[in-house]
Amino acid sequence: MMCNKSFTQKSYLKRHMFIHTGGKPHVCEICSKSFRKKSILNVHMCNHTEERPYVCQLCNKSFKQKSGLIMHMHLETGEKSLVCEVCNKSFREKGHLNMHMLIHTGEKPHMCEICNKSFRQKGDLNKHILVHTGDKPHVCNVCNRSFGLKNYLKRHMLIHTEEKSHVCMVCMKSFRNKGDLRRHLLIHTGEKPHVCEICNKSYGRKSGLLTHMHIHTEEKSLVL
Repeated sequence: MMCNKSFTQKSYLKRHMFIHTGGKPHVCEICSKSFRKKSILNVHMCNHTEERPYVCQLCNKSFKQKSGLIMHMHLETGEKSLVCEVCNKSFREKGHLNMHMLIHTGEKPHMCEICNKSFRQKGDLNKHILVHTGDKPHVCNVCNRSFGLKNYLKRHMLIHTEEKSHVCMVCMKSFRNKGDLRRHLLIHTGEKPHVCEICNKSYGRKSGLLTHMHIHTEEKSLVL
């Protein structure tokens, strides 16, 4: 005996022993890859046969593995079964929950090797690297202007297409960018989210607050 674990049936013990011996008696006849369990071999065989035995009853989409169907069903039903223990926000996929948890832990595992700045997501690190390399791989096919990020190119293309897909539902004025629409809506709501910490005067735009702050900095220079 290797671990003294006990089993009610001899077949269970036999299957367990493969963990210690490394035995993989179930061999794929097509690629000769071996597996400990026949059930795993059966799942593997779907890669060769293109068989998709797991079918969604809502949309008839089929999957090779049961796990694929389960993940798909979360999307179909809107179910979010994975819950953050800190803030109770729920997620459909474990990867999304793991990424969310970094907000609470403050962990930033992806570090730039050039300046040691760290990021929560690898995608953010990749974007940051462009600052050092100066690489701008995304090129406008109209004016040949290049951009470091694809979304910058996408936003630039609106200049050429004149597309204004973001529409104000109050006055029906349209904008190229969602940010421009958001700033425009402040006119209708009267909201002034940018507040001066010195005199509490508020402004609809950050630029207005920055201009206002010059008043206080000039006052300080006069006192000095």
